[in-house]
Amino acid sequence: MESPTSDASRGLSHHLHQVLTELHRRPYPHIPNPPSCKKRASVALIVRVRPTYHHWPSSTPANDPSRSVPQQLDDFFSQPWVKQGDPEVLFIKRASRVGDRWTGHVALPGGKRDPEDLDDRAAAVREAAEEIGWDLTTEDCISVGNLPERVVTTSWGSVPLMVLCPFVFLTTRSDSPTLRLQPSEVASTHWIPLRALLSPSQRTVEYVDMSQRFASQGGFLTRLAVRSLIGWMQFSAIQLLPSETQQCTSVPGFVPEKSSQTTTLQRFKAWCLSNQADSGDTSRPLLLWGLTLGVLADFLDMLPPHTTVALWQYPTFTAPDLRLIVSVVTYHLRKRNLLKVRTGARPNATAMDSETAVLPATQEPDSIQAHNEVGIGGLGVGRYYGPTDQAPDGISYAVGIMLQGYYEKLRMAMYVFVAWRMAVGSAAAIAAWRYLHRLR
Repeated sequence: MESPTSDASRGLSHHLHQVLTELHRRPYPHIPNPPSCKKRASVALIVRVRPTYHHWPSSTPANDPSRSVPQQLDDFFSQPWVKQGDPEVLFIKRASRVGDRWTGHVALPGGKRDPEDLDDRAAAVREAAEEIGWDLTTEDCISVGNLPERVVTTSWGSVPLMVLCPFVFLTTRSDSPTLRLQPSEVASTHWIPLRALLSPSQRTVEYVDMSQRFASQGGFLTRLAVRSLIGWMQFSAIQLLPSETQQCTSVPGFVPEKSSQTTTLQRFKAWCLSNQADSGDTSRPLLLWGLTLGVLADFLDMLPPHTTVALWQYPTFTAPDLRLIVSVVTYHLRKRNLLKVRTGARPNATAMDSETAVLPATQEPDSIQAHNEVGIGGLGVGRYYGPTDQAPDGISYAVGIMLQGYYEKLRMAMYVFVAWRMAVGSAAAIAAWRYLHRLR
């Protein structure tokens, strides 16, 4: 008797086949670099199908790369073990590195494009080989297509950092190769079932210390004061459930060299300064959020139940009064953007973190440079460049509809919050003065 899990996996494999075929048939357009920004980066979204216990293949037919990609996909997904299998995606946890804005984050294999790379796809292939030791050019790997390219900018300004280009690959093997993890880049790899990524039960939030942004020059006490005022900033996230994990045991700190016991003062200072775990901390839950969540949202929203964006939550703060002010100030904007989404546009650019802003590049038809609101971990306004969000054949892709205007409203909410706290503080001071005056 087949389990409900088997039924769910079989249906998901069928839909995955359709999505991969569509991605190959209708590739997303190339996004040129913004002026004064020459950097480009590529990541590899590697998909596999894990056989289930009752449908383990006795042998796997070799993939025929001489056939077209749609034919290769048809051949692969027609196999009984694939129909009953469990589709999964490969993630890495980055090693801790000083100066790396994404240190310790869950990510996809990838990195910056080198001058020697033939194109953006070649950069993704090279980075996958360097970081995890996987050759994506072999016959048992199908290069399917790409996801929307987007411009990454600093969260506090309009300076573009790079153009990010995600590419999708499918391995036709029933057993994945043993990976060779580069210690300076990768702390661990994790295969995550698509069922877990799509499940509402795995939705959670990530808390980020924004005091370092508001009080970067003020030292520990200033950061502590800002933290007590605004609390943490809260971002949408997915808690990952790995089916298979490989640790890079040569990463510094994998085996603790010092006692794990810490003093109360050390724990308090760590809480005040940051909530980010280093790459050697295996006790902290794996969370998909920020930049990588934005890339995955484009992919996951194509699969049923098509609720990836609907389950996404707007960023806010943990301080109760600030949270309430943000909710009130942004209410009409959120309702208006939701209406836009329901009328047909697909908002998948929900990436955000404490360091960078990411949105697919857009350009107004009658302007060379068009302003668009930053939506990731910052309160500024960025500038994005590139073709329109509507391709000539009518394809509509991620345009960050849910975040249009949101950070401008969030900035306004901060001003209201500061005025509110000053008013409350002044009222409390006056009341205390009057009380003490009566005691005299």
